[in-house]
Amino acid sequence: MWTLVLSGAIAAGIAAIAVGLVVSTTYDRRLTQLAHEAAALKQEAERQQSLVALVRDPATQVVALSGLESARGAKARIFWHATAGGLLVAQGLPPAPVGKAYELWAIVGKGAPQPAGVFSVDAKGVGNLRVAPIQAAGAVDTFAVTLEPAGGVSAPTGAMYLAGKL
Repeated sequence: MWTLVLSGAIAAGIAAIAVGLVVSTTYDRRLTQLAHEAAALKQEAERQQSLVALVRDPATQVVALSGLESARGAKARIFWHATAGGLLVAQGLPPAPVGKAYELWAIVGKGAPQPAGVFSVDAKGVGNLRVAPIQAAGAVDTFAVTLEPAGGVSAPTGAMYLAGKL
C-alpha cells in the first residue's frame, strides 16, 4: 500500500516539476518578447521626441517641394534645420517600380546634388524620410527628388519628380 502511495507522490512531484518548467519557459519567452517590445517603443518615442524638437526649433525652415512633369500632382514638405537635419514628408508620388526608390537630393548654390537619403511610398503615394545633416561648403538652398535604383546612387540618373527652394 505504501509503495502505491509513494509511487503516486513521486509521479505527482515529477508532473509538478514538468509543469513548472513549461510555465517558467513560457514566462521567460514572454518576458524576452516584452523587453524587445519595450526597447522598440523607447526607440520610437525617442525618434518622435527628436522630430518634435526639430519642428519646435525656430531655426527650422519649411521647404515646399512641388511636383514636376513626372508627377504633377505630387507635393512634399521638408522641415529643414542646417545642423539637425530634417524630415521629408511626400504625397502623391506614383509607387516606384520594382528595384527602384525615390532619392532626395540636397543642392548648395550651383553645386552638384548631394544624396540625402532614399525612401519609398505606400500604395497611396505617401512616404517620409528622416534626413541627416548635410556636410557641405555652404547652406543647402534646394531639394529635389528623383527616381533611382533602390539602393540609391551618388549622382542623379533618373527623372526628377519633386523640387523646391528654401
